[in-house]
Amino acid sequence: MPRQSYTASEAAKRLGISLDTLRRWDRDGRIKTTRDRGNRRLVSAKEVDRLRGDSAPEFSARNRLRGTVADVKIDGLIAQVELVVDEPARVVAIVTADAVEELGLEPGMPATAVVKATSVMVQGS
Repeated sequence: MPRQSYTASEAAKRLGISLDTLRRWDRDGRIKTTRDRGNRRLVSAKEVDRLRGDSAPEFSARNRLRGTVADVKIDGLIAQVELVVDEPARVVAIVTADAVEELGLEPGMPATAVVKATSVMVQGS
């Protein structure tokens, strides 16, 4: 059975943001949350999908290649992320080391390559 909701910390991790940012978004009305019996924030799976762009992209890039991180190489401020896409193809992106750490990218985890013009961005799943 698919997950219906996430705790605030789980939702923040799936969204690639800090728990403080999620709390701020909640206060600002950018994210819809509910509360459990212990008054802890819960975020619905649909809301997480909405914010991740899984259901309605928040930017104009339409070329999304879902796959698995095969390798991450960090050299100073730059990181190379190799993504093996589900379709018969392979995508390699050059991103900042900070982005790799923020997204928690590691070999074997699912991720999505978002292709726009000559740039490739990596979105953690």
